[in-house]
Amino acid sequence: MSIRERAITRRGLLAAGAGAAVLGSLGLGGIAQAAPEPDLAKLTPAQRAGQRVIFSYPGATPPASLLGLISAGEAGGVIFFGENITSLSQIAGVVQQLKAAHDESPVSSPLLLMTDQEGGIVRRLPGEPVLSEKQIGSSSDPGAEAAAAGTGAGENLAGVGMNVNLAPVLDVFRQAGNFDDEFGRSYSMDPDVAAECGAAFISAQQPLGIAATAKHFPGLGAATVDQNTDLGPVTLDVPLADLRSIDELSFQSAIAAGVRLIMTSWAVYPSLDPQLPSGLSPAIVGGELRRRLSFRGVTITDALEAGAIAAFGTPAQCSVLAARAGMDVLLCSARDVSEGQDTVAALADALQQQALNPGQFEIALRRVLALRDSL
Repeated sequence: MSIRERAITRRGLLAAGAGAAVLGSLGLGGIAQAAPEPDLAKLTPAQRAGQRVIFSYPGATPPASLLGLISAGEAGGVIFFGENITSLSQIAGVVQQLKAAHDESPVSSPLLLMTDQEGGIVRRLPGEPVLSEKQIGSSSDPGAEAAAAGTGAGENLAGVGMNVNLAPVLDVFRQAGNFDDEFGRSYSMDPDVAAECGAAFISAQQPLGIAATAKHFPGLGAATVDQNTDLGPVTLDVPLADLRSIDELSFQSAIAAGVRLIMTSWAVYPSLDPQLPSGLSPAIVGGELRRRLSFRGVTITDALEAGAIAAFGTPAQCSVLAARAGMDVLLCSARDVSEGQDTVAALADALQQQALNPGQFEIALRRVLALRDSL
């Protein structure tokens, strides 16, 4: 049986088996019916909103403003970039500093502490995984190499106290040298190979206490070298049959493997939604990812300051649109604490004004806290 067939067959097993015990606690049904937790009932709108926002900061030292927001319960996590890391021991010390600030928070669920440890040139931490996804996919045993990379990434992040890896990239590149392939960030042009490698990476990493993130749904493999969503709008006019049989196949395999998070792209896919980028589209997040593919884990946006969505408003305004579309975690990665503050304020205001559905907000919040409690 091919990887394609196995992924499709296993998709229906999410509600049962080993992965279901974890993912079931994150699903819409169980959370929607759960009784309110006393500590959540006492949270302010800003604290409730903050639990869904990931902050970033400049340089090697987290600013006092970020530490204060964490202690006040108005930040759900932090993403680390190269400029934040000078050595493994240094970033381990920073992580402990953030955790100490979090000890004063009214929310006990651990912070989401994440980075992009994909392999190859996209590594924020020194060390494993050394091989790029392309090198893994073109090796003599891609599955084994991907599993080794997942283990290496998991051990590396766990060693400094992080708990989320924004990897693996599951885009299936179409042309040599295109957006994904230029930096070796795609396993293969063969969707079966990409599916096998992604599942192997996830299955090896997550038992080490590091949640994996499959990205960028429903896939950026068709993007040309000039179609960079960080810089401007991107439309990928891929036929629906190709999108589902090629681009989404690796995500189906990742879901079957129990991946904890999925990051959406900021590209527009006319075959699914002719107007809205993936992460702002209820049709893609709620329809394609949640209902059609039965994903019950946590959704996370790509960078809110990306050029691809600038026409839709400020990062804070886009966060409200993303939350309305069904995104659980909002990623502020401009290395500016004020971006996160503005996003929290916008979400809190939208919640109070009921521009965001309070019931759906609660479901997303509980899903995020369930993930955090499990790490």
